[in-house]
Amino acid sequence: MEKIVKDISVGKGTSIEQLSKEFLGSGGFVAKKVGVATDILGEMFQGSKLNILSFPACIVSTGTRGLLKDLVKSKKFQMVMTTCGTLDHDFARIWKPYLHGSFEDSDAELHREKKHRLGNIRIPEDSYGGIIEEKLQPMLEDICKEKKSLATYEFVWELGKRLENEPKKEESIIYWCWKNKIPMIIPGITDGAFGLQLLMFMQDHDFTVDVWKDEKFLLGKMFDKQKIGALMIGGGISKHHVIWWAQFGEGLDYAVYITTAPEWDGSLSGARTREGISWGKVNENARHITVEGDATVLLPLITGPFL
Repeated sequence: MEKIVKDISVGKGTSIEQLSKEFLGSGGFVAKKVGVATDILGEMFQGSKLNILSFPACIVSTGTRGLLKDLVKSKKFQMVMTTCGTLDHDFARIWKPYLHGSFEDSDAELHREKKHRLGNIRIPEDSYGGIIEEKLQPMLEDICKEKKSLATYEFVWELGKRLENEPKKEESIIYWCWKNKIPMIIPGITDGAFGLQLLMFMQDHDFTVDVWKDEKFLLGKMFDKQKIGALMIGGGISKHHVIWWAQFGEGLDYAVYITTAPEWDGSLSGARTREGISWGKVNENARHITVEGDATVLLPLITGPFL
């Protein structure tokens, strides 16, 4: 039986959960997709044995970092898949602030002021490379005394452990991944400030972060026949690593994807969840949805009812 479109009704006291239900009943456009995405996540959190959260680093430079941290802190997900920049931004912001800016800022002027621009976020140089080197190198010395070779998720746990005495540790995604023993896998660990710092350290130390250890770990996880769900934000290597490995577990049973990318260029970032079915990366019987839009706006609406 066909459903009737219902008008949205909200007021000052409307909760995020109520708003999601209003969206679901509205019938139209991205609002309905947001409602469907929330409904899928609700079922996923109840019915899936392994829930994976994937996201790119850029949103960790914004206040959305707090939402990602809460999703890990509350143990809604049992695995995180992300990029090297997540380590960069999450780690740096424990000690140094990032600043409001504008998409229209003069980049030449910012360069002279020793500030980087990430969208409409300003990142002072000493809030990025400098503080990462200052804080990370002593940690690497300490880690190297105990262990010589680590998977990326093991490396993240070692970092998290060494944040225990930091006043702002509870704001950190790294910290909560360690605290809750949630593996954060970073297949592109070389691609960022952390990658450079690791390379510098390894020049004169018997130490390595070994991505193949992550792959062996995933081999054991994904070949275990169990229901798998994923909330995937943005595209690139973090999204692809989730769906690539999911095909060996008969595909994702639940998939929610947030993207701003078009699909007509054939990119992985633009590929809708339905395309993954043809590869076996999303199960034919899966509940899945692609929600188009900016994750910094959509993520609070989609995940808010569960936090």
